[in-house]
Amino acid sequence: MAGSSVTLCTDKLFKVLVIGDLGVGKSSIILRYVNKRFDEGYKSSIGVDFALKTIEWDRNTLVRLQLWDIAGQERFKKMSRVYYKGAFGALVTFDVTKSSTLEAASEWKQDLDSKVCLDSGRPIPAILLANKCDVEGRDADVVSSLDDFCKENGFMGWFETSAKENINIDEAGAFLVKQMMICDAGLYIEKDNKDEIKVSQPPGESQSQTLCCWRPQL
Repeated sequence: MAGSSVTLCTDKLFKVLVIGDLGVGKSSIILRYVNKRFDEGYKSSIGVDFALKTIEWDRNTLVRLQLWDIAGQERFKKMSRVYYKGAFGALVTFDVTKSSTLEAASEWKQDLDSKVCLDSGRPIPAILLANKCDVEGRDADVVSSLDDFCKENGFMGWFETSAKENINIDEAGAFLVKQMMICDAGLYIEKDNKDEIKVSQPPGESQSQTLCCWRPQL
């Protein structure tokens, strides 16, 4: 028909890992992010659970996230290579009231980097979630160390989160999607073989975000 127009829609599918020790709140974060609710009686995952979230990134782009909730028990770490295959991003979670789970987050990140990477050979984008920030007993010293921790362990950034109170869950998700869209578009520009990158503004940047995190200088 004369005067008609066709709008092409881009559909992106990203596999996202949600990893961390047992009891840090991974399943609750996914439940809040996908279903917008919190369940006090939610049981720990056994093996791997899956959830799908669809995001209208901009008027022409749909982003589908396949969220893999990896159980934190030690026996499932041995199968991580199978679970990680094809992943394009990760949310590494720890309990901000238990410093031992932060140490474990470093081990999870090392395991992740050793078993999956982008086609370029770079690590997949990973965000650190300091979960349960609403709980009494939050360790302020741990929080103050997270900038350095992220730099040392190669995280793109960190957020204090609470699945129960819905603090920074959507913001962390949006930040990870932004990083994955940048990687997917191949917008990394290397300079003089130095470990330095520049990134261009991805779709959806016009949305305002309140971030409680460290982000690298780009």
